[in-house]
Amino acid sequence: MRRGCFVKNLIALVGAVISVCCLLVIMVSVLQLPEVSLRNKVTGPNRTIRIRKVSKDEEIGRFGEMMIEMLPEDLAFTVFVPSEKAFQRDLRLWLNDSLVAEKRNDTYAVVSRILGFSAVPQALSSATVSSSKEIFYDSLSGFTLYISKDLDGMLVVNRIRSEKVDLRRGQIVVHIMDGVIMDAEFEQAVQPDYTEED
Repeated sequence: MRRGCFVKNLIALVGAVISVCCLLVIMVSVLQLPEVSLRNKVTGPNRTIRIRKVSKDEEIGRFGEMMIEMLPEDLAFTVFVPSEKAFQRDLRLWLNDSLVAEKRNDTYAVVSRILGFSAVPQALSSATVSSSKEIFYDSLSGFTLYISKDLDGMLVVNRIRSEKVDLRRGQIVVHIMDGVIMDAEFEQAVQPDYTEED
């Protein structure tokens, strides 16, 4: 009788140890964030591309700065930031007019909406994009971005060509675009009204 009790307790003890070990493995795997290794030098096929850090002197524009400031610098993101000319041409946002106190909230709403269309939650340098095929990612808002590389090594995202690539701000990779990435509905909402009143 005593031996049967000992075997039952041993089985219970082994079962408890296995359960605790499994629970620890699950907790460690859930709590451990993936390591993102971004180096200052990325090697592509037959060439080397250097990822430059964005400095205060680098011209990404005030609206681009607003977009980048909305993201945490310690997480990996890729942002396709419109150039200052693109903000003026496509969204009619001018620095001297759009950042005044009366319009600041509207400007912030437009810039944050553009960020949702043009940010990908992972680092994507130009070296990781093959020039032979198109890749696609979902942006923060769920808008699909079709990304390819032209013969100059510049990225093309949804038919909008980049002006500068592989700028860095913390873990964020920034590409300056010659246009604004947005869906058709938002594009229609920001288009100028050409009707003239008499």
